[in-house]
Amino acid sequence: MSDNWTEQNIPDQSGRVAVVTGANTGLGFATARALAGRGARVVLAVRDVAKGRRAADRIAGDVTVQELDLSSLDSVRAAAATLHATHPRIDLLINNAGVMYTPRLSTRDGFEMQFGTNHLGHFAFTGLLLDLLLPVPGSRVVTVSSTGHRIRAAIHFDDLQWEQSYSRVGAYGQSKLANLLFTYELQRRLAARAGTVAVAAHPGLSDTELARNTPAALRLPVTWLAPVLTQPASMGALPTLRAATDPAVRGGQYYGPGGRGELRGHPRPVTSSPASHDEAVQRRLWSVSENLTGVTFPV
Repeated sequence: MSDNWTEQNIPDQSGRVAVVTGANTGLGFATARALAGRGARVVLAVRDVAKGRRAADRIAGDVTVQELDLSSLDSVRAAAATLHATHPRIDLLINNAGVMYTPRLSTRDGFEMQFGTNHLGHFAFTGLLLDLLLPVPGSRVVTVSSTGHRIRAAIHFDDLQWEQSYSRVGAYGQSKLANLLFTYELQRRLAARAGTVAVAAHPGLSDTELARNTPAALRLPVTWLAPVLTQPASMGALPTLRAATDPAVRGGQYYGPGGRGELRGHPRPVTSSPASHDEAVQRRLWSVSENLTGVTFPV
């Protein structure tokens, strides 16, 4: 596999349908633009439809907008129902949207905002759409995690919603670890079937709006170091794009930047934390997620 994989390595995507969450800005926009540029029919699944339409106007190709608020299970179900009515198949589901370091907030369903949006929302959305992917050869579910899955990260089954005490960094780490645990458990469930695979990716340190809630104590150092450490969204999207389109990708792989510390650089397979490979935790989180969302997967 190439050590300098770029958008130019994306195979022709003509005839394929890609649903990208959080695609109106940042990494999601860069991902959607690149896929549309290679011929895919792209659905921008976004919370703010007006912003989504403005983003769609900036992308050349077959692009539509679907309202999706991952912090509301009602919205997730409505979006999935609409996509079932309008798309007989989906080739790529890219779970990209996310929130980071928010103050203590709750979703409409009472979940801690980062866990509810980053993990539970995508868990439910994937489960409700998976029947549109399963019959499609070469279909993929790509979920975007973060190096933050290593930082103060654990699945706090005794307090998943951080009601006893709250750490915005710890809650983000839990949600990003959950993304990986979900990907690996989904791949294990898909492995007996031919066709669909689950893959994960992370963008390294990318210059996006995601870090707008960075704690005040870290904001100034991050601002100073950003020009040196971060990379543009177009580069940060490459691990996701490779995970979604490279013919050599295998289910259960994890892609990230290949530079020092996985902060920046061209995408390559990387490793995730030992905690993310704990199969007992993967199975337990899956069961808890089904109970919390009311969504059962067809695998």
